[in-house]
Amino acid sequence: MFLIISINRVMLIHLLKNEHLKDKMQLFDNIKGLQHAVSAAKHRQMKLGFVPTMGALHKGHLSLVELARKENDLVVVSIFVNPTQFNNADDLKNYPRTLDADLEILKELNPHLVFAPTVVEIYPAQGITVPAVKLGLLERTMEGKHRPGHFNGVVQVVARLFDIVHPDRAYFGSKDFQQLAVIREMTRQLNLPIEIRSGETIRDADGLAMSSRNILLSRQEREDAANISKALFYVRDNWKNKNATDLCAEAVSRIEKNGLMKVEYLELADSTTLDPIYDFDQSTVPRVFTAVQVGKVRLIDNVGIVKGEN
Repeated sequence: MFLIISINRVMLIHLLKNEHLKDKMQLFDNIKGLQHAVSAAKHRQMKLGFVPTMGALHKGHLSLVELARKENDLVVVSIFVNPTQFNNADDLKNYPRTLDADLEILKELNPHLVFAPTVVEIYPAQGITVPAVKLGLLERTMEGKHRPGHFNGVVQVVARLFDIVHPDRAYFGSKDFQQLAVIREMTRQLNLPIEIRSGETIRDADGLAMSSRNILLSRQEREDAANISKALFYVRDNWKNKNATDLCAEAVSRIEKNGLMKVEYLELADSTTLDPIYDFDQSTVPRVFTAVQVGKVRLIDNVGIVKGEN
């Protein structure tokens, strides 16, 4: 059982003077209560780390929480399925929502504050100010190209959460590498005093990148999905021996070989700019990106080429 906190600022400042409060996870469903707690922490000059999530938590999320705890005095984890970044109504409807299980998992790492708001709390009837951010190529390639409006929704919700939480550092996983680039660009354009930190992609033993969507896979789909990362590793491990076009074509073939999966895209892009790459040369730091439809579930992954990131 978790208590949803409703407490005023004076009480929180008083409580935060006692170090033991930092060892008790508090759950908030409203902005006012969370901001009182954040204000009290800032009053004590605490550094605040923020891990935004859409729930259905797994080891990838937990690795970010663990990193945030190491680097900050206080950690906020948000759990919010953001409707504005879904361009497919069925995808939004089917996205896993497991708040009770998420809270049980978080108890192991004990972040100090958990923010689990409703849609109305984040997007009130009177509306919010949407930041004017020009994403350029970032919203025209790969995920941006195949999911129109997706990154506008990401910018909208992350900017909103940043405005609520006021973190010193914010943590995102590298599996969503293009999203990470979008958030860094948004932070730069809006001149936000927030350090964007990234965590490595966490994988299951067979190589599949951990994702909240994995729990939607059937047993056969889950087994087959391991071929996604294997194909990307094939590109990573053979880039010196074959040209880029042939490598990517072979990777697509390996993913689609049994007819159970369909590659939406598989592309090489520069790790810094996300400009498309059509061959390997020393002027770029390439990554290979893919989105694959596995039954009704869409999975994404990426792997660094030259440096051999996982």
